[in-house]
Amino acid sequence: MSTATPSGTANDMVELEECEATARGALDILKAGKAGAYEQALAELDEGTQRSWQEEVAPDLEGSDEDEDPDGDMEPYTADATGLEDYLENWVLPRCARRRGDIQNRPLIRAQALGEALDPAKLEPLSRYEVQLDRKLERMLTILLRLQSLRRSADPG
Repeated sequence: MSTATPSGTANDMVELEECEATARGALDILKAGKAGAYEQALAELDEGTQRSWQEEVAPDLEGSDEDEDPDGDMEPYTADATGLEDYLENWVLPRCARRRGDIQNRPLIRAQALGEALDPAKLEPLSRYEVQLDRKLERMLTILLRLQSLRRSADPG
């Protein structure tokens, strides 16, 4: 993931589109069901997806119990065409869709974080109202001070 600059966002979008295109191409190969489809589909995938697939089918077994699924709700993927197809449809493509939304919303998030999402013209009426309230408060305090001084001068005490 790069920075949220416009050029970084454009680069991330290009990478995402490439990842999504290779995943869809691999899915098409798998769905065609020809001989050697699994190997062809693997060759079609980009490096990052290939690495994540290898990690899914060959998880690190040190210090873990093979029979115990940490999530308890997922069967491990099998290193064949069916497993790869399932992985691409249920993990890679949905992840690409979520990431696309994140990347498309980056300018809005950046603008909000930097304060550019706030329209300064909307602040003008509030500042006028604040000035008006300040003046009223000053007048009230002046009146209260005058009343206090009148009471002191009126009390012979």
